[in-house]
Amino acid sequence: MRLTLEEVAEATGGRLHGDGSTVVDGVTQDSRDVRPGMLFVPLVAERDGHDFIADAVAAGASAYLTAHEPSVPGAAAVRVDDTLEALTALGREARRRLEAVPVVGVTGSVGKTTTKDLLAAVLGRDRRVWSSTRSFNNEIGVPITLLSTPAGTEALVVEMGSRGPGHIAELCRIARPTMGVVTTVGLSHTSELGSLAAVVSAKQELVESLPAAAGGGVAFLNAGVPEVAAMAAATEARVVTFGDGGEVSARSLELDDELTPRFVLHSPRGEIDVELGARGVHSVDNAMAAAAVGLELGVSPEDVAAGLAAPTLSPLRMEVVRTAGGARLLNDCYNANPLSMRAALNALAALPATRRIAVLGTMAELGDFEAAEHAAAASLAARLGVTVVAVDAPGYSTGEGSVIEAAGIGGAAVALSELGDLAPGDAVLVKGSRVAGLERLVERLVAGADG
Repeated sequence: MRLTLEEVAEATGGRLHGDGSTVVDGVTQDSRDVRPGMLFVPLVAERDGHDFIADAVAAGASAYLTAHEPSVPGAAAVRVDDTLEALTALGREARRRLEAVPVVGVTGSVGKTTTKDLLAAVLGRDRRVWSSTRSFNNEIGVPITLLSTPAGTEALVVEMGSRGPGHIAELCRIARPTMGVVTTVGLSHTSELGSLAAVVSAKQELVESLPAAAGGGVAFLNAGVPEVAAMAAATEARVVTFGDGGEVSARSLELDDELTPRFVLHSPRGEIDVELGARGVHSVDNAMAAAAVGLELGVSPEDVAAGLAAPTLSPLRMEVVRTAGGARLLNDCYNANPLSMRAALNALAALPATRRIAVLGTMAELGDFEAAEHAAAASLAARLGVTVVAVDAPGYSTGEGSVIEAAGIGGAAVALSELGDLAPGDAVLVKGSRVAGLERLVERLVAGADG
C-alpha cells in the first residue's frame, strides 16, 4: 500500500521531517527485510530498533518513523511519541482504505497458519488475495499485513493470535474483519491466560467483534469442538459450521503413506472429491474451514477443491522429507502445544514404519500445565509404540514409555545415532516450540550429519 509521508504524518499525528511528497510502499520493523521504497518502523523490544535506522536507510528505506530526533541526515522521517502506537494507527488507516474488501480473520489454538494458507489458495482461484506472511498474527504483524496489501486486492486473510485477554479484540479494532474463523481451542499460552476457559474467552473475542448478520458478518465455527460451537451464542454475525457435524464436512476420509488426506467435501452446494495439499488428518478441519469461507464468498466447489489441492504452505509444518539414510522424517517443528503435539504423534503413528521415533522439544508458554502435558505426550507416545528423544525437556521423562533425554541439538543427534542408523523402514517426528530450534536438527538429519 502506497502512502505519502505527509499522509503517514497525518495518520500518526507525527511531525514531518523532510519532503512530505515522499512515497512509501510497504512497511517493516526489521532492517534486514527492508526493500527499496519501504517505511522503516523501529520498535523497542529486546533491542531498540532505533539503533538500526541507518541500516534501514542504507538498504533503501524511503523514510522512517522515530520516537527521537531524526538521526540520519538527508533521510525523510516522521517523529512520533510511540512507534508501536504509530504502527497501529497506520494499520487502521490501511484498513480504512480497504473498506470494500472482505477481510477474514482466522484464530484458534492450532491450525491458524495452515487454515490461512489454505484459504488464500481457495480464494485465489478467482480473485486477487493477500494474506498474513508466515505467522504475522500479533500487534506488529497485523498492521504490517494491512500496510503490505497490494493495490487491487479483492480479499484479505488475516491471522490473529493471542497472548492474553483483549489481544484479539485489539487486533479486530485494527483489521475490522467482516468474517471470522475459529479453528479449535486447547491449552496454549496458558502461562499468560491461565486456563482453558481463558483461552476460549480470548479466541471468542474474534466472533464478538464481527459485524452483525445484517451488516455482512459471518462466523465460521468448528462444529466438532463444543467450546467453539458454543461461540455461536456470543456473536450477532451469521454462523456457518464446519468440521464433524458441520454444514461443510469431509466424508469417506482416507490417508495415504505420505499422510495425504483424500475425502469427499460435503456442503450445501453439493459434493466434490478433494486431495488435500496439506498433510495429516488434523489438517482436514482446517481445509473445511477454508472451504466454508470460499463457498460463502462464491468460489465454485470445483475451484475450492483445486485450491485445497495446491496451497502454498508456510514452512516447518507437517513436512514429510527423507533423512540421508532414507527414513521418513515428519518435520513439524515450527511450534508445539498439547493439541498439535497429539496430532503430530498420531500422524507419526499413521506413517508406515517398522520403528518410530519422536524427537520432542519443550512445549513452551504452558505455565503450570507444562509438566503434566509433557508427561501426557510421553504417555501417548508409549501407547503408540513411539520412542521419545526429549531435547532439553526433562518433563517428558515423567511419563510412560521409553524416553531418552538429550542436551541440545548435538545431544539429540548423538541419541539418535545410538538408537541405530535411520533407515528406509524408520519414521521420525521432530517437534517442539520455536525456542527449541529443532529445525537445526532436521537440517543435520537430511544432510547426513546425524551423529
